[in-house]
Amino acid sequence: MAQKIIGVTEEQQQEFWQFCHKISMPISLLPDKVKCVQYSPGEVLLPQGTQQQYGFWVVDGVLRACHYLEDGQERCKEFYFTGELCMLYQSFMSNSPARYQLEALTSAAVIPMELGVLDEPEAKDAKLNLLLRQLQYKEGKEAFLLLNTPEQRYLWLAEHWPHWLINLSQLQLASYIGITPQSLSRIRRRLRMSAPE
Repeated sequence: MAQKIIGVTEEQQQEFWQFCHKISMPISLLPDKVKCVQYSPGEVLLPQGTQQQYGFWVVDGVLRACHYLEDGQERCKEFYFTGELCMLYQSFMSNSPARYQLEALTSAAVIPMELGVLDEPEAKDAKLNLLLRQLQYKEGKEAFLLLNTPEQRYLWLAEHWPHWLINLSQLQLASYIGITPQSLSRIRRRLRMSAPE
């Protein structure tokens, strides 16, 4: 399917500029007019095994990064929601082919960000800030997975990221938490039964 260029609202464009400001991205390295691309569910933004040239600011929808095994099994590494930057840091830093495929989980609108601009000398702070954000996120995710029981992980997601519970299937949520869908059902049932009426 061909990419469909769509317009962005003033508010969506402001959110993107605020993100760029937060990471200290020099405005001079960004395009004058932001381009927004619409993807359908299942549509691929970056095929596994190809060179990553763009990161994707998620204007609306949900993206995911998955590795597909030869037998068709998938290993989902991450989900990206509205207001997040979707990119594969290891692939970007090592300039190596992507081990994961980036794809739209739902209908999604994204602003492609050319990653080559981060190699410009004046983008040094932006690149460092992106890496620091990723390091903090990965450390938090590691603690989330290692230091909590599956039930605690589910409760944390319900409290801090309720949009995950709304937008992800039971299989996707269970896989991220590190349990089977059946175990997730048991956790949900136990929590419903113990909830005060």
